[in-house]
Amino acid sequence: MAIAETLQNFLTERGVKYDVVPHPRSLSSALTAAAAHVPGDRLAKAVLIEGEAGYLMAVVPSTHHVDLHRMHRQLGPLVRLATEDEVAQIFKDCKRGAIPPVGFLYGIETLLDESLAAQPEVWFEAGDHEELIHVSRDEFGRIHDDIRRVQFSHHV
Repeated sequence: MAIAETLQNFLTERGVKYDVVPHPRSLSSALTAAAAHVPGDRLAKAVLIEGEAGYLMAVVPSTHHVDLHRMHRQLGPLVRLATEDEVAQIFKDCKRGAIPPVGFLYGIETLLDESLAAQPEVWFEAGDHEELIHVSRDEFGRIHDDIRRVQFSHHV
């Protein structure tokens, strides 16, 4: 599988400058960072959460966990983490567990953890388990220019 079609179309339309970084197949963000020789705090991980008003995506470094209590204080009631089946229904052009941090392209409100915005470069899933997208801080900012930035994660 190549880059998810939805993501590819967006990157092309926006003129985003990026590199595709192949890596051995991996099934977790920590293993992906290690396999791709990428610092874990610069690998963006997308987490789908169900709230009272529907789903939202939290984008955090792979070395972090989403703090649902902190999100609840900032955003209101959150129900739970979405199941893999629910994620697969929304991100149909992505492999399970390899969703890119662009929920807004799939109609999902997306929140960016502030710690990622400060990184000089960012890598993220391309939609499969064997490729990452690599962008500069400026390009990552362009991708997420209309996304609310909050602090809602903690280092593992």
